[in-house]
Amino acid sequence: MAKILFVLTGADHWTLKDGTQHPTGFWAEEFAAPYVAFTEAGHEVVVASPGAVTPAVDRGSLSADANGGQDAADRITAVLDGATELKNPVDLASVDVDAYDAVFYPGGHGPMEDLAVSADSARVLTETLGSGKPLAIVCHGPAALLATEEAGDSPFRGYRLTAFTNDEETQAGLADKAPWLLQDRLADLGVTFDEGPPWAPNVVVDRNLHTGQNPASSAPLAQRVLEAL
Repeated sequence: MAKILFVLTGADHWTLKDGTQHPTGFWAEEFAAPYVAFTEAGHEVVVASPGAVTPAVDRGSLSADANGGQDAADRITAVLDGATELKNPVDLASVDVDAYDAVFYPGGHGPMEDLAVSADSARVLTETLGSGKPLAIVCHGPAALLATEEAGDSPFRGYRLTAFTNDEETQAGLADKAPWLLQDRLADLGVTFDEGPPWAPNVVVDRNLHTGQNPASSAPLAQRVLEAL
């Protein structure tokens, strides 16, 4: 049995370009699909967040429209309600990467607010990348990579990866309001960005870094992690 760390945002909003706060958090499917995949395979999940804050779910991610119908939305809500790990997170600052076999970062716009500037998250990312253990990050989760940049360089420079694209942000209606766009900032970090069609599953694996483009990529990304364990 493996022990898998989920690093979740502690933010419940995203500060937009005009200073207003857009309600958000983590995206439900991006936690639920991997959580089910890992726990059904017999693995242990531990949730960490900045300051051990109980992670807030983006309420929009629980809607029928976001999940392809009410039945699917109800199933995801039931997974979140039953995931006791979400209610008892550990403090990200206290995480010992050596205690885990893999690390998984769900998305949602929350990471754009806090993990993108979190030194504790940057340490976990850098140590996991260096360990060779599977490091999986989906959708807006790769915003956390921005915090790993020091003196103009990052350990992720030169890696191939994917994340929520500019086109997807535009189609979601938030690109014009965003203080910055994730795809652009990741390109500035020096990665090779692998953009797939909007909203279609897209998983990119480069060495031990596993990334998924959007919510639809969550389940196939989790499967790749299972194969790597």
